[in-house]
Amino acid sequence: MVQIRKLALLREQAFAEMGHTVDRPVVRAVALIAIVNPCAGRFVRDLTDLIEAGAALSERVAPDLVKMLDGPAVAYGKGAIVGSSGELEHGHAVLHPKLGKPLRAAIGGGAALMPSAVKIGPPGSTLDLPLGHKDDAWSRGHFDAITVSLGDGPRPDEILVAIALADGGRLLHRIGEGAPR
Repeated sequence: MVQIRKLALLREQAFAEMGHTVDRPVVRAVALIAIVNPCAGRFVRDLTDLIEAGAALSERVAPDLVKMLDGPAVAYGKGAIVGSSGELEHGHAVLHPKLGKPLRAAIGGGAALMPSAVKIGPPGSTLDLPLGHKDDAWSRGHFDAITVSLGDGPRPDEILVAIALADGGRLLHRIGEGAPR
């Protein structure tokens, strides 16, 4: 397991939009995890350590994210900001092969691909973390994003990993549903 330097949890509740309140607020919960990048500063062909870290990090924070919601998780997303001594592939290694399985287990499924974003950035960089419905990739009301950052991360030799759940979609969704015709 890679070393965790910092773990921050964010809980956001949305009650109203454009002066219109909703019957039930939508809650979005995000875990921000600053980890040491064992591949920083050098080319590493085998990224197994980062792949395994994705699963371990997800397993560690998924229960906390679920508890932060007011209702069942219906949307999810993941992302990473790689410090300047790393490469994009380091962030993708953490996110894609194994991170999703423990998160899906914690929320009771998830048939749709988990939206993601990876970039390289200095400490304090923001990430527009995409969200999508866990079972229906074409649920337009769940196409969303939450902007996140950690003031002192990622450091050059770190990766800031972000994992998000939501118990609803956008508050005033009204653009229809389904795949394009």
